Amino acid sequence: MTTDRKFTRHRTTPPAFDDQPLRFAFYGRVSTEDQQDPEASRAWQLSRSRALIEPVGGQVVAEFFDIGLSRSLPWKRRPEASRLLAALRDPRRGFDAVVIGEPQRAFYGNQFGLTFPLFEHYGVALWVPEVGGAVDPGSDAHDLVMALYGGMSKGERNRIKVRVRSAMAAQAATEGRFLGGRPPYGYRLVDAGPHPNPSKAADGRRLHRLEPDPLTAPFVRRIYAEYLAGNGIFAIAEGLTRDGVLSPSAYDRRRNPHRTTTAWSKSAIRVILTNPRYTGRQVWNKQRKTEILIDDVALGHETKLRWNPTHEWIYSGGLAHEPLIDDETFARVQTLIASAGRRPDGVMKPRASKRNYVLSGLLRCGICQRRMTGSFNNDRNHYRCTYAAEYTDANRIAHPRSVYVREDHILEQLHPWLARAFSPSRLTTTVQAMADAQHDDVDQQAIKAARETLATCATRLDRYRAALDSGADPTVVSRWIADVQAEQLTAEAALRRLTGRRTMSPDEIRRIVEALGNITTVLRDADPGDKALIYRELGLTLTYRPTARTVSAQATPNGSCTRLCPRGDLNPHALYGH
Repeated sequence: MTTDRKFTRHRTTPPAFDDQPLRFAFYGRVSTEDQQDPEASRAWQLSRSRALIEPVGGQVVAEFFDIGLSRSLPWKRRPEASRLLAALRDPRRGFDAVVIGEPQRAFYGNQFGLTFPLFEHYGVALWVPEVGGAVDPGSDAHDLVMALYGGMSKGERNRIKVRVRSAMAAQAATEGRFLGGRPPYGYRLVDAGPHPNPSKAADGRRLHRLEPDPLTAPFVRRIYAEYLAGNGIFAIAEGLTRDGVLSPSAYDRRRNPHRTTTAWSKSAIRVILTNPRYTGRQVWNKQRKTEILIDDVALGHETKLRWNPTHEWIYSGGLAHEPLIDDETFARVQTLIASAGRRPDGVMKPRASKRNYVLSGLLRCGICQRRMTGSFNNDRNHYRCTYAAEYTDANRIAHPRSVYVREDHILEQLHPWLARAFSPSRLTTTVQAMADAQHDDVDQQAIKAARETLATCATRLDRYRAALDSGADPTVVSRWIADVQAEQLTAEAALRRLTGRRTMSPDEIRRIVEALGNITTVLRDADPGDKALIYRELGLTLTYRPTARTVSAQATPNGSCTRLCPRGDLNPHALYGH
């Protein structure tokens, strides 16, 4: 018997075909917050899905499984879930329905209500064990069940956050425990014994504490002494650079590969002067992760780090490590810093009116590679890079004291360049370049290196555990294991970051670019605030070379593109121009 495969809109149950199994796509998710092995999690979710569909002749023919992503992230921003949504629109998708083994892992909060209409629209049934089969869009009971599991998922995540934060606050306050992160400049990490949790201790986890670094601790004391002697933050930074003292980023390159090492910055001095950990107390909760709602509610939130008010910081009751600065000195410095921006009558200086610099944060100096800052001169927006003479001497850079460039001169050339890159005659070349840039050699080499590191770590761990079984000193071997596990975690994070990015075909990129419309017209008619937003969504970076008086431009759309591109799935990488 031959049956035409025709789907009617809003069909909720996969059609039966003689002599052919029902074809299902499986979707699952596991994240770091679940503390589970991804392969084991995938296996049990897939097993639960098969137990639901096999009695009715179902067969999984495609898999979509997100790894290392929080459940709070909407489907459009999860690589595999986004790929599944794109497949729904394809009549040649190769499957008739989608099965989910654990709805609490797939849907968070109101995500089901925002996602299920797409399944209904494209005639693809959604099966979950909790309703015993396909979700019926006309059933209030099914809607209630799925909404309940979304709420349970959100509640579970919130409970985990509360438990973890409460435990960390108690450990910092009562035990003075070091809770992770990089040590402040002037300190180094040393072993503090086995982990008090027996299961973690069995895995080789160790506690750590802060100890004064004999090479850098004297410079912390020098910074405090000079500030109390009347030297300003900039003068202290210049003096350290002039004397050849390595900045925090230069001293610890392994933890700061993303930071400039050319000289001491004012911000580094300020951070040292305001860090209460130099008094010997452990401090926690200085910052928090805040979820900021994106303009499109369906795209969820993005996580930002925010500073907490000082009265919310958690201090240890006693000394947790050797202090570099006494309490009195620290208090005097805080008083001076607090009064630095005040007039003699105690009133804060009024801030200058804020101006819109549309290229703020996007323009770098071609000599020192630092970001250029906005400056208003002669009734026009400029960008400048100031570089102290001591910095140039210490770093052997031929840099003028100040470098200026006018904003309008850059924009006069920038907009035509964007118009040429996205013009119909060059669109094919541009799109192909953006697609090719997703697979650069640097990423491939980094992926290979991370995988080699993981293989080496596995071999070393097996060897260390064998040594432990044969009677080696548990204390020594545990330290070896802890070091290897830290290296393993770093490699896993790098591999997850490099391989978790979804690549797009030239056709997908073309459709998105064409949906943006005429970029030149959009930029011409937009106000300065909107222009700045568009540049950031395009991933625009500019480099000004003062000697040649040229600006190099590079557009690297970042994949979030949630405001410029409503779909939220733009992820091309690079365009170059001058």
